[in-house]
Amino acid sequence: MTLRPAGWAPAVVVCAGAVAAFLWCGVSARDLGVFCAYLGLGVALPGTLLWRALAGGGRSFAEDVAAGLALGYAVEVLAYLPARAVGAPLLVLVPSAGVVCAFVCVPRLRRHWRGAPVKEPLPAWCAWALAGVVAYLIAWSTLFLYRVPVESAYVDMPYHLALVGEVKHHLPPALPTVVGERLSYHWFVYAEMAATSWVTGIEPATLVYRLSTLPMTAAMVVLVALLGRRLGGRWGAGSAAVGVTYFLFGPALQENVVFSTRSMFTAWASPTQTFGALLFAPVVLLLAERRRAWAAMGVLLLALTGAKATFLPLLLAGLVVVAAVRGVVERRVRAEWVVPAAMALVCLLVAQVVVFGRGAQGTVVEPLALLRKLPVADGAAPLLAVVYLFCLACVWGGVAGLGRRALEPPMLLVLGIGAAGVGAAFVLGHPADSQLYFLESARPYLSVAAVCGVSALPWPVVLMGAAAALAASFVVVPGDTLAGLVLPYLVLGVGAALVWRRGIVLVVALLAGYAVPTSVREVAGHVLPIEETPGPLIPAGALEAGRWLRDHSAPGDVVATDLHCRPVAGYACDSRHFWVSAFSERRVLVEGWAYAESTLSRAVGSYLQVPFANQARLKANDALFASPSAGKARRLARRHGVRWLFTGINPELGKIAKLRFQNATTSVYELVTE
Repeated sequence: MTLRPAGWAPAVVVCAGAVAAFLWCGVSARDLGVFCAYLGLGVALPGTLLWRALAGGGRSFAEDVAAGLALGYAVEVLAYLPARAVGAPLLVLVPSAGVVCAFVCVPRLRRHWRGAPVKEPLPAWCAWALAGVVAYLIAWSTLFLYRVPVESAYVDMPYHLALVGEVKHHLPPALPTVVGERLSYHWFVYAEMAATSWVTGIEPATLVYRLSTLPMTAAMVVLVALLGRRLGGRWGAGSAAVGVTYFLFGPALQENVVFSTRSMFTAWASPTQTFGALLFAPVVLLLAERRRAWAAMGVLLLALTGAKATFLPLLLAGLVVVAAVRGVVERRVRAEWVVPAAMALVCLLVAQVVVFGRGAQGTVVEPLALLRKLPVADGAAPLLAVVYLFCLACVWGGVAGLGRRALEPPMLLVLGIGAAGVGAAFVLGHPADSQLYFLESARPYLSVAAVCGVSALPWPVVLMGAAAALAASFVVVPGDTLAGLVLPYLVLGVGAALVWRRGIVLVVALLAGYAVPTSVREVAGHVLPIEETPGPLIPAGALEAGRWLRDHSAPGDVVATDLHCRPVAGYACDSRHFWVSAFSERRVLVEGWAYAESTLSRAVGSYLQVPFANQARLKANDALFASPSAGKARRLARRHGVRWLFTGINPELGKIAKLRFQNATTSVYELVTE
């Protein structure tokens, strides 16, 4: 198989831009080179070969590499688990090396090095369009993560880093910031980063804050385009699906009342979402093309059990919709839908029982919980639900144009996934509104369906309707009352109803046009230069102290600290404090408890107001730092295995412990007990 030079140019330009961005933001040339070598040879290459052998290959080189990268990640994670469990994490390389050797040595497998003849070459214009989307995501990440100091980065980044350290040294993992707390969380992406750190020697912080999520994000862009191409019949539909997925947002009339349509801008803010989305996309692609590649699908589904909790329920819902509707239409249920549904159900049970230990992380059945948090009158949730559905229709109203195509199995699948995502956002509740991840997980598939619904419509009429709605959307109703919120949507809804007899074209155009102003503001806001770097929320010497402790302690050592609350105004204690565990890669007796199962399961209202579940332990822990004594130290050491004390400047601790490290902000003491 040969590729025209024009096909490589967009990828080369984007890769060069990514390299420049990483180097500018402090990633060393050594780390960047080793990371690319491992990702290419240890993950993408074996994954691509397996994809071609097990799934029949793609119709383009782009599909083979993007889907192959996802499959390679799945193999890597599933290999790392037993390797880490037996205490030899570098054994993670064995499956990848074995795959490459098999495809070199076995004559029947050698043909997969070349791949199948290209059936659907990626047009140059489409390649440049996708490259532009990835470049946009690189620019956004550079501005708001890559160039931001570790001490000032997004609040959840230390949590992600702490989990990488946990999975790097322990299996099964526990919550590293609260000793003894089960980790009821999707953690396979952290296993991927831990494996990469072991193999390459790259610091976990460099992977979490810089390198790891960008390849996942780029591959996801390609896979969305490929699915849009398959269902829409041309590359224009694929490119449009990417545009809707990443750049079209629901309208927002008031700053304090936003009906979120859940953007895909979580590439690094939620690595679990990014990783799960990438593993899920090839599964949908296989099912949409009705390929019976059960082995490849099985590997991806197994990796999804611990990648993100949202995807397996969505897949099962989509498959049930297909089986039910086609069963009625055809009067029989085909095995091609029953088999993957059974596989998804088994994996879902494995995820819930084994990975999550039946924990729910605060997720409950609570219809319209999201809407009850909005600053509007009591009892208005049902009305707001209608408004919310209208906002969703502004993004994905094109689904209404599918007609009889909605009964086709691939379209039923993506519609079932989309309906389940919307339904979960409305039916479930979570202290941190995490039920919205169901909507975000379904977003690409709703976008593909919407594009397919409007792809055959006359574009001049669509553009005229969109322009009219765009002009109308600038009319702002003053005030923050419920009427002021609902009235503009109601007016547009009446307008859409009046033109319904003129055809679905104008309705879809009006809806999409009404979403344009918010979309423009959102898209521009993600790449506008920030005026100033956020102030540090982590002491300047914390990273140095944490790494000293990591280098001078054993992975099984337990650390005690009196640092529990982030310095944020408005909260008695914002317990999203995770950097002690993150920088030291050690388990802490009690650090931050915001994301513990024992916290989220008790949350009523804000989870940040929930006190620590074990107050006796917390008091005993903090008493040692407030008034140090040998007796208190011995009790913590004997009951909980505490060996190290990590704190600010506290000379009193020198009376009962040995000062091992100190800088301007942080001290590390070692307990010496009889």
